[in-house]
Amino acid sequence: MKIRGVWAYNFHQELSQFDHCLHRFPVISFDTEFPGFLRDTPRDALEDQRYEDVKFNVESLKLLQLGFTLSDANGNIGGTWEFHLSGFNEKSDPHVVASISLLKRNGLDFARLGQFGISVAEFVFGFLRVLRIHRGLHDLTWVCFHGLYDLAYLLKLLTQKPLPDSVVMFAKALGVVFGIIYDIKFMARYCKGFFGGEIGLARVAKLLDVERSGEAHQAGSDSLLTAAVFSKMNATFRSVAGMSQGCLYGISPTIVRYWQPARVVVASVIVRRPCFPVAAPRVYGARLIHSPILPTYVHM
Repeated sequence: MKIRGVWAYNFHQELSQFDHCLHRFPVISFDTEFPGFLRDTPRDALEDQRYEDVKFNVESLKLLQLGFTLSDANGNIGGTWEFHLSGFNEKSDPHVVASISLLKRNGLDFARLGQFGISVAEFVFGFLRVLRIHRGLHDLTWVCFHGLYDLAYLLKLLTQKPLPDSVVMFAKALGVVFGIIYDIKFMARYCKGFFGGEIGLARVAKLLDVERSGEAHQAGSDSLLTAAVFSKMNATFRSVAGMSQGCLYGISPTIVRYWQPARVVVASVIVRRPCFPVAAPRVYGARLIHSPILPTYVHM
């Protein structure tokens, strides 16, 4: 499967192809690449501390790459796009040296990124236009692997705002912007022989006999592998997806969104399920209202 590299000079052409493909392939598997973690989170950290670290890292760093693979409900792949964003300066922007070195070893060309990368403003304007069209036509399904940071970066990018102050408000915002979400790492917790989900994407792919195309730690290749793994996991463990929709590994709020395409007012209900060891469940709700770019939410 060809991974389509997208730069400033072919952005509009490739976005048009992405738009066309999305009509038939509404399952979006995605991955991001970013310059490391300025603040590491202990595994035994409480949820509020974990989210505080996510917010700090995401708001301090710049996104480098976005990978999207489109597929249908049967796992047929429509295409893979790797969007390269400009704006990162290795000399002046915060980053983790080891992370940048890893990305360079795996083929990320920072000189080319600076010269030919897509401006954030241009990407956001074009990508939101495509999303608005398809949100009005059909449900989109978003698939990630251990996607807490991927979703946080994408949320910050598309809203062009700081992340919400709490994990509950963060979960509500994800429901507004993305809707249906699956996290394969969470799904793996319920698959026999997958070590309770405490394994990486490459190991999951090996257990499912799924081969990678392209290099690891490249957003396009990782998104393509995520799509293939999601399809194989659903075919092998048929009941897992139903119990995993909207649940992200690492935080407790689970978003269950109820809406119909082409409707202005939709509803979103957030409940707490054991996506990670947490205290007793709580229930939250929000009412969504339309805006020219993305819906916003208000408390009920």
